[in-house]
Amino acid sequence: MTEIKNTKQYDLEERTFNFAKRVRIFVKKVVKTVGNIEDGIQLIRASGSVGANYIEANESLSKKDFVLRIKICRKEVKESRYWLLLIDINNNPELEKERGVLIKEATELMNIFGSIIRKSE
Repeated sequence: MTEIKNTKQYDLEERTFNFAKRVRIFVKKVVKTVGNIEDGIQLIRASGSVGANYIEANESLSKKDFVLRIKICRKEVKESRYWLLLIDINNNPELEKERGVLIKEATELMNIFGSIIRKSE
């Protein structure tokens, strides 16, 4: 009898990439005010930094370097959540729903990175 293995292992690198892509799609839809443009730039930078630092963590040369990169991932995803909250969606229900999904994903990623840090230290 063969053992059935769970083949649906979620790739965190892919998940952080998808988060950054969805953020970019969201930012394109918001009203272009001075505040939203500035907040959108910050949001795009922070969301992209999450995945970039996760890739660097996986290529780290030491455990200390790995933990540092994962801490940066957690910091950047917290920052992404902050910028998501600041963007003015002008009472648009569709954008509010999208923002809620992105905030939920940011919170989940933050918790995942926090767990990785606790297990690695």
